[in-house]
Amino acid sequence: MQETMNILIVGVGGQGVLLASEILSEAAMNAGFDVKKSEIHGMSQRGGVVSSHVRIGPVVYSPTIQEGQADVLMAFEQAEGYRAINWLKKDGIAIVSRTALIPAIVTGSKQFHYPEDAIADLQKIVKKTIGVEADKIAAELGNPRLVNTILLGVLSNYMPLPTELWVDTIKARVKPKLVDVNLLAFNRGRGVRLTKTTA
Repeated sequence: MQETMNILIVGVGGQGVLLASEILSEAAMNAGFDVKKSEIHGMSQRGGVVSSHVRIGPVVYSPTIQEGQADVLMAFEQAEGYRAINWLKKDGIAIVSRTALIPAIVTGSKQFHYPEDAIADLQKIVKKTIGVEADKIAAELGNPRLVNTILLGVLSNYMPLPTELWVDTIKARVKPKLVDVNLLAFNRGRGVRLTKTTA
C-alpha cells in the first residue's frame, strides 16, 4: 500500500460498528501499517448513529477522513449508508448491509425521509455498491449479532491484508465460545463480492 486507505464505517448503536473498526485497525497494525482511528457515538446505547473513521497506510498523520475521500464506505444499516455517501470517493466502494433500522435521529428529522430501497438509490450514485444480505446470513448462522463479522469478510476482499491476520485478530477480539461462528460469518462475507458495476 503506497498511499493511505480510508475506511468509513457507519451504523446504529448496538450493531458492532466499534468492534468492527477495532478488528480492522488491529489487523492492519499487525500487518505493519500505521493506523489512525476516530469514533463518533450519537447516543449509541439508545440506537443512535455511530461512525468510525479508520485510516491505514505507511504513515498516517490524521485520524479523520475528509468528506469525499473515503475509499470504502461500510454501512451496517442501509439508510445510514445512503446518508454517508458524500464521504465516499467518486470511484470508492460502498459495502452496505440490507439491514433496515430506523434510528431515532431519523424519525425525529423533518429533513430526512427513510428511503424505500436505499441500496437501489445508492447503486444509482455509486458504481461499486455491494448490497449484502448480512441479516439473512447471520440468521442462517444462528446469531443476529454476526453482521459486523460478515461485513468485515466482504471488506477483506478489498484490503491488502493477509486472511490469516483477519482470522487471528477475530480470534483475539471475540469471546472464545463465539470464535468458530464468527469465523464462519467472516468466510461467508468473503464470498460476497462486487459482481457488476452500476450507474
